[in-house]
Parts: sequence; structure tokens; C-alpha cells
Amino acid sequence: MASSTGSRGTTKVERILRDSGALLEGHFLLTSGLHSPYYVEKFHVLQHPRHTQALGRLIADNFRGAGAQVVAGPTTGGVIVAYEVARQLGVRSIFAEPGDQGRVFRRFTLAPGEKVLVVDDVLTTGGSVQDVLAEVRRCQGVVVGVGVLVDRSDGVDLGVPLFSCHRMRIPTYQPQDCPLCAKGLPFTKPGASA
Repeated sequence: MASSTGSRGTTKVERILRDSGALLEGHFLLTSGLHSPYYVEKFHVLQHPRHTQALGRLIADNFRGAGAQVVAGPTTGGVIVAYEVARQLGVRSIFAEPGDQGRVFRRFTLAPGEKVLVVDDVLTTGGSVQDVLAEVRRCQGVVVGVGVLVDRSDGVDLGVPLFSCHRMRIPTYQPQDCPLCAKGLPFTKPGASA
């Protein structure tokens, strides 16, 4: 597994991920349908308020001058990240839930022209974030950027400024090309009940 930390060693963010047990090794079936030998279990980090506060501060500090009036995230982990970043920016926090087509702000309203910072926990394909961006735009909000705890994508273009607390290059495979499957190793679907 490669990370963006370069030769200087482990970054503070990577240390938080490792110390909290969030970086898992094995054979994982991701939500995207891809397979991977590594998984970032964000809830191992988000269960610790001090870690969530430290990572939220990185996102908040990066977007402090962007004029965000609202911080929005997708359910489930994005709710916690949105709340903490909003708390540090002194603005309100909302979340988008799954709807018939994408995600929707069921419990909240967004005024036309409101400036919104969209946040999430782990960016892989960008699907959840894209859904929140679409809902903000449907409500005529103005997106000021996207902040994530971990960017494990391969350079997803969201069309807005993107900040990640940590960037990791983690291999993923189509099921038919997965070397772990070829070895006969059973996979785990993170978040699924046993």
C-alpha cells in the first residue's frame, strides 16, 4: 500500500489511522463492487472524538476563508464529519440520505444561494459525494469545495476544490482480475452483518 507521505515517513494523519486500527488488511469487497487487499474502517477513527476533532480541524482550516454557511455530508460517516467541521467553522451541519435517485436532504432545507462545503469520510469512487453535490445544486446551493478524511481514489475529478486530510494509493481490482480471488481467499464485505 502506497501513501502520499513520501520518504519522510508516517504523517500525523496516517498515524491516527493506524493507531485507531482503521487500516485493515485482508480481502475486501468494497461498496463499489471492486476488491481490495486494504480497507479503511473510518468508524474506528470516528469513534474517538479527539481524532475526529483533529481531522475535522484540518478540513475546517483549509476551507475557513471559503465562506461556507453549511457543511453537508452523506449518511453515515459523513454525518459525523459534517457535524465536526461545521462545529469548528461555527455554521450549521446537514446530511443527505439515500433517496429514490441519489441522495436528498429529507430533514433539512437549503436556501438558494447558500454556500455549502461538502464533506465525507473516505473518497473511493466519489459516488456518495457526487450525490450530495447534485442535491446541493438541485436546491440551488453554491458548492465551495469538498473535504474528505481519506482520498483513496485514483484522482476523481469532482469539478470543485478538493482537500483530503490524507491521500492513499490502495490497489483495487475488478472481481474477475482479483489476485486474492485467484488464490481462493474468501472476502469480507465491510459493514455487512455476519
